[in-house]
Amino acid sequence: MDANTLALAQEIDFSMWGLFARATLTVKLVMLMLILSSVWAWAIIFEKIVAYRKARREAAVFDRAFWSGEPLDELFDQIGPEPRGRAQRVFAAGMTEWRRSHRGDGGMIANASARIDRSMDVAIQKEAEDLQRGLPVLATVASAAPFVGLFGTVWGIMHAFIEIAQQQDTSLVVVAPGIAEALFATALGLVAAIPAVIFYNKLSADSDRVIAGYEAFADEFSTILSRQLDS
Repeated sequence: MDANTLALAQEIDFSMWGLFARATLTVKLVMLMLILSSVWAWAIIFEKIVAYRKARREAAVFDRAFWSGEPLDELFDQIGPEPRGRAQRVFAAGMTEWRRSHRGDGGMIANASARIDRSMDVAIQKEAEDLQRGLPVLATVASAAPFVGLFGTVWGIMHAFIEIAQQQDTSLVVVAPGIAEALFATALGLVAAIPAVIFYNKLSADSDRVIAGYEAFADEFSTILSRQLDS
């Protein structure tokens, strides 16, 4: 490589902004899409981490109150029919149906236990949908981002070869910028996809554990109410 070619190569801006600025419109759109996808994924990640920690903390506090020996009617009166906590909402759904199942003479209507179970199942389903909202976005970013980045790479390399053909020059000054811009798109795809797939797996497992806790509580609560129905 002669000194003139080396000097020209050293003057090329290979910073991230330089790579983006020199890219074709198509590759720029790919890069912007990947950057926005990464920001969106990280926003969901942080929001879910906070939400799951809050849900576990609320469940632990309510669990202590539930098993403290306080009468369930008094506990229900304290938290009200529309509490803010997720575990409390499951409990409130069961207690609300429990009270509705009493007849005027003090007895219980038929199939009260099944109605209470369904009420809590519906409440758990609502909480599960809210907890898992956004996770499909992480799964989409994790699976699609590498291919979007690869598309940008293929397009960039194709454009680089077109420039080589037009200039009839295969020197480093001609080849390096186009190849670097193309590979930058792949790098952005991986930057978006890797955290998304890691945290999707982690957050899915965290969500399943929280929901499993609600289901276990509902089963225990249903058993307690069934004993009262049978007594």
